[in-house]
Amino acid sequence: MAGKWKTAARKLEGEARKLRRKLKKARKALEFGPAVSPLAPARFPDLGTVAGVELATAATGVRYVGRDDLLVARLAPGTAVAGVVTRSATRSAAVLDVEAKLGLDPGDQPAAFVVNAGNSNAFTGAAGAAAVAAVAGAAADVLGVPEGRVFTASTGVIGEPLSPEPIVTALPGLTLAPGHFKAAAQAIRTTDTFAKGAVAEVDLDGGSARIVGIAKGSGMIAPDMATMLAFIFTDAGLPQPALARLVRRLADETFNRITVDGDTSTSDTVLVAATGAGPAVGDLRRAPGRAFEAGLRAVMQDLALQIVRDGEGARKLIEVSVTGAASEDDARRVARAIAESPLVKTAIAGEDANWGRIVMAVGKSGAQADRDRLTIRFGGITVAEGGARAAGYDEAEVSAGMRGDTVTVAVDLGLGPAAASMWTCDLTHGYIAINADYRS
Repeated sequence: MAGKWKTAARKLEGEARKLRRKLKKARKALEFGPAVSPLAPARFPDLGTVAGVELATAATGVRYVGRDDLLVARLAPGTAVAGVVTRSATRSAAVLDVEAKLGLDPGDQPAAFVVNAGNSNAFTGAAGAAAVAAVAGAAADVLGVPEGRVFTASTGVIGEPLSPEPIVTALPGLTLAPGHFKAAAQAIRTTDTFAKGAVAEVDLDGGSARIVGIAKGSGMIAPDMATMLAFIFTDAGLPQPALARLVRRLADETFNRITVDGDTSTSDTVLVAATGAGPAVGDLRRAPGRAFEAGLRAVMQDLALQIVRDGEGARKLIEVSVTGAASEDDARRVARAIAESPLVKTAIAGEDANWGRIVMAVGKSGAQADRDRLTIRFGGITVAEGGARAAGYDEAEVSAGMRGDTVTVAVDLGLGPAAASMWTCDLTHGYIAINADYRS
C-alpha cells in the first residue's frame, strides 16, 4: 500500500511541476509582450503558386504538440538548386549534408526539400548524420527523387538527438499540391511570432516569372552567410552555376546585413529553387536578367527585414547606416559594431538618445576612425559632429523622435567613399524571458 501511495505522490509532483512551468510561461507572456510582434506585417501576403513546386506539411510531434512541424517541397525535374549555409564551425548534420549536395548538375532529375522544426539536429554526432540519411532516403523513396537531390534542413533545440522515425512515418501520408505557402511558413517556425512570406513578379522575355519565398527566424540571428532558414522558389529557368553566383551575392547584401543578438546559428540555410517551368532568365547582364536579379533581391530583403521585425522581444526596428568609411569592410565593421551592441540596443529600447554609446561602438569596431571627423545622427537629427556634441543639440527633441517603432542611426566617418547598412532591433526584457524559458 505504501508503494502505491508513493507512486501516486510522484505522479502528482510531476503534474505540479508541469503546471508550475505553464504558469511561469503564462506570467512571462503577460509581462513581456504580445503573442505577435508589434512590428509584424498586417497580414501574410497572397503568394499564389509557383509552377513546378508542390508542398505539404504535417505534424510529427518531434517537439511540438498540436501543430505542423514538417515541410516537404517536391520540385519539378531539372530544377536548379542553389544556396548558402552557415559558416559556423559547429554547423548541423543537415547543413553538412546540404553543403555536399549543392553545386551538383541537376540534369533532368527532380528535387525535394524536407524541413523539420523543433530539433536542429546539431551537435548530435554520428547519430545526427544517420538521421539525415534516414530522412533523405525515405523522402527519396516516397517522392521519387534521387537521394542526392533531397535537401534537408532542421531548426530548434541544439544537442538533442533527432529521431528520424516520426518524420519517416509522416512522409507516406502527405498530399503534395501547388500553393500552401502560408502553411509551409507556419510549419517551420520555432520562436517566431508570425509566419514570413514574400513575393515578386518579374517580366522576362517570353512571359512573367514568379518568385516566392518563406523564412523563419527570430533569435540566434547574426550575419555570417544567412541567419535562419529561408526557401525561395521561382518558375524562371536559370543554369545552376549562374543561380549559385547570384544567390551568394544577394545573400551577402540582404540576409548578411541583419542581426538580432549577434549569435550565428548552427543551422542557417538559404535554398533557392528555379524550376524552369516558366520563361528563361537569360543573360543576367541584359535588362530581363537585371529585372530577375532585382526581384530576387526584393524577396530576400523583405524576408530578412521580417526576421528582424520578429526579433525575440523586439519592439523597434533599427536601421544603421554608415557612410564616409575608408573601405567597405570598415563601413560594415562599424555598422555591425553598432547593430550588435547591447548598450546601443537597450538605450533605443528605452528611447534614450544616448549617442555616447554610438561613439563607443565606432571606437571598438576596429575600423579606421577619426574622432574629429565623426558625425552622428538619430532620425536625421545631428547629435554629434567635429569631435563634440552638436551645437543646438536638444535631447528632448531627439528622444521624441525615438518613440516610433522605427529608429534610424546614421554615422559618417568622414574618411572616404565607402558605405554600408545593417538592420537590427532593440533589446528588451522580452528577449531574456523567451530565452531563459526556451527549453523549460
